[in-house]
Amino acid sequence: MAWEQARARARDSAGQPLPLVTRDLDAALGHALAASLTALTGPTALTSQTDVPPAGSVPAPPRRQEGRTGEVLLPAGTVVTPVVLGLAAAAGHDRLAVHRRPCVELLLLDEELPRSGPARAHRAPDVIGPLLHPWLTRHGAEVIGRRRVQEDTARVRDALRDSTADVVVAAGGTAAGPTDPLRTALGGSGARLLVDSVAVRPGHPMLLAELPPFPDGRPRLLVGLPGDPQAAVAGAVTLAVPLLRRLGGHADPEPYRMSAAVDLPGHPHDTRLLPVRRAAHGVAPLACDGPAKLLGLAVADGLAVVPPGGAPAGTDVEVLEVPGP
Repeated sequence: MAWEQARARARDSAGQPLPLVTRDLDAALGHALAASLTALTGPTALTSQTDVPPAGSVPAPPRRQEGRTGEVLLPAGTVVTPVVLGLAAAAGHDRLAVHRRPCVELLLLDEELPRSGPARAHRAPDVIGPLLHPWLTRHGAEVIGRRRVQEDTARVRDALRDSTADVVVAAGGTAAGPTDPLRTALGGSGARLLVDSVAVRPGHPMLLAELPPFPDGRPRLLVGLPGDPQAAVAGAVTLAVPLLRRLGGHADPEPYRMSAAVDLPGHPHDTRLLPVRRAAHGVAPLACDGPAKLLGLAVADGLAVVPPGGAPAGTDVEVLEVPGP
């Protein structure tokens, strides 16, 4: 599947955003400090209520009135930040309706975990969990768990069945081979593949699947990411981030584009997500861009979306956000 098509499929597979919840402003502030919330869905999100003060109250000075009664201050889908909550209070609101954050569980498929007995003392460190956890939270997820699972079909199938998350993000085990159990576990659990590999490098074995629903009928989804760190990030920006934003009611962001300061190397046939730094006349590639390497991501300003064959100097390319604070 083409890269742009996979991103669109991830957004569309979310269906409708998650249900609304109503919070008073103090509770909403706590959530906004922890992660993004979105304002009320519908034709309007936040309107001014300050023209006509309640009986017995002191009217706000004119300089503090944010707008006339009924005037739309912020559209639906606006991210609720502490500043937005201050605006809501100034506009006369004491409660705010927001979308529930999608619950996400991270499953880290680990071939080094023994099938039985204690874990090995010198197994490989978890480099993907610490990378993805805060980044998914930043995009509106409530990460409810992170666990390592033996790369064994039965154990992976049990972990998928037992998860209480709206979205399971599994890292590792996505390659279509006899030693990679995720696709086998999905096939044996009644899941339906929505995206089965993407024409992008790194990260082409990524996948998106619809899991059997919860007993009450609520849908469950799975994003499968390759196990190499940079490939996992490529899978996250392609599938996980668009899916979570749509579930949380976020508006789709406008693409951010910059000019290529030099020729950007591409893959002969697939889209390439290339770590880049801002330069004087656009973006330039970084040397450390292998799928298993983190140094390029650690110093990158973004991931350039390079079409098959590469992008000559002066070409405008889309630049995606990379994990960061």
